[in-house]
Amino acid sequence: MPLVFSLFQQLSVFLVIAYLLSKTPLFHPLANYSVRWPHKVVIYCLFSAFCILGTYFGLEIQGAIANTRAVGAVLGGLLGGPITGFFVGLTGGLHRWSLGGFTDLACAVSTTAEGLLGGLVHWYLLRRGRLDKLFSPALAFAVTLLAELLQMLIILLLAQPFAQAWELVQLIAPPMLLANATGAALFISMIRDQKRMFEELSGTFSAKALRIAQRTVGLLDQGLTPAAAQAVAQILYQETGVGAVAITDCHRILAFVGTGEDHHKPGRPISSPLTLAAIAHNRLMFADGQSEPYRCSIQAHCPLGSVLVIPLQGEKGVLGTIKLYEPRQRLFLKINRTLGEGIANLLSRQLLSSRLAQQENLLTQAELKLLRAQINPHFLFNTLNTIGAITRTDPERARGLLLHLSHFFRKNLKRQEGLTTLAEELEHCQSYLEIEQARFGERLQVDYQIPAELLTTRLPAFTLQPLIENAIKHGIANLLEPGRLQIRAEARGKQVLLEIEDNAGAYAPSGDSDGLGLTIVQRRLHNAFGSEAQLRIHNQADCYCRVSLTLPKEAP
Repeated sequence: MPLVFSLFQQLSVFLVIAYLLSKTPLFHPLANYSVRWPHKVVIYCLFSAFCILGTYFGLEIQGAIANTRAVGAVLGGLLGGPITGFFVGLTGGLHRWSLGGFTDLACAVSTTAEGLLGGLVHWYLLRRGRLDKLFSPALAFAVTLLAELLQMLIILLLAQPFAQAWELVQLIAPPMLLANATGAALFISMIRDQKRMFEELSGTFSAKALRIAQRTVGLLDQGLTPAAAQAVAQILYQETGVGAVAITDCHRILAFVGTGEDHHKPGRPISSPLTLAAIAHNRLMFADGQSEPYRCSIQAHCPLGSVLVIPLQGEKGVLGTIKLYEPRQRLFLKINRTLGEGIANLLSRQLLSSRLAQQENLLTQAELKLLRAQINPHFLFNTLNTIGAITRTDPERARGLLLHLSHFFRKNLKRQEGLTTLAEELEHCQSYLEIEQARFGERLQVDYQIPAELLTTRLPAFTLQPLIENAIKHGIANLLEPGRLQIRAEARGKQVLLEIEDNAGAYAPSGDSDGLGLTIVQRRLHNAFGSEAQLRIHNQADCYCRVSLTLPKEAP
């Protein structure tokens, strides 16, 4: 009975050491499935140390040492795998062998075997996809119990004389079986509790961050406006549970929600030294009200006692700040500090994304205006010349062309920058082609081959017009014989193939660019559909030029 108490005293020391380690980064690899070698090295060092300490703290009995060395060897194998377990056991065994005694060789062999046994259990659970069982106290108890039985057997086989070994085993077996198995179970229980607590905190943190991300999507599309800031501040106040939330730009308070909102009014200039310092130095500022005092710069009796100020990053520096407050009677939790930093990073990215989207939209509009400016002047000039030439000979024809011209330009002015249907694109192009056919007469023949079911195909507005004009202006206009323009559409699986083909074959790429119109069309297709959309040009000199557009059948 005294031996049992002594062994449990050793375990108490081990568990205290383990508890202290649980407060350090060294404990983190123990609470995770260790598949990386740096983690396995940490496990090797820790449990080898436990093996050695177990031997040093042991009690000398009949020329041998009753100890808790098996806890380190078995857990090293369970948590680190066969190789790690083998080397933990070998290290602990060699240390025991160096101390001598008639059981030195038997203890060296048995400790190595115990580490390997724990590692083999790890390997078995890994193969079965049950690594979660590694953190079961019942499993640790059973494996360590079996390992200690194995140790007693090895002592009987290797220690000499046998009679002395048998007497020793009868004396130390029950206490060591009970103490080592219980110690391993308690150690694993401690690791499991740390793992569970870490996972719960991580889950809570992730859930909060995800909810905030979902609820704030789109709120900052127009930038850091007072209305957007107020909506975001309300969400942060609800999700974080802090005492108050404020959002500022670089000069004034945009929004404030929570304790102290009676005097922290939106629209007030920023007067807080912490906020001004965060903006000036682009640095997080934290006043916990204890080591770093906090005083409200607006009202002396403000109930707020701590604040975290996080800069919001913009394209060219700080755009503003997010401020999380706690009242005087509450501590500022570390999880809220970490969450606040993550929120600021998230909102900064949203602001940058909205700014990028605005710039892309402006670029698209500028490209369209440039493309229209490229087409309209010479087209208008040629059309007016054509109408002027036939006004006296065919007034009705001239009147029809004026209506087509009016329809064409009205559509041009009302065109949207987003997606449209193939039917709308063709309607726009028909007005253009009616005018061009009046100009060229029998020298221009147009053939449509468009199945009715493909008229709903989506494509960027103002896609076909530049391609059709290129075919006429740079191809058919230079022919002496009649020109033929074919506009075709064909379904190919989940894609639609659009083709615009002329019989001139006059396409000739020049230098780095295939022409402003083609470049813009290609870029807009890529922006709308990514790699699903392609523009290809097939040209056979003096025979044909075919522009092919590949589009997704159902636009995203």
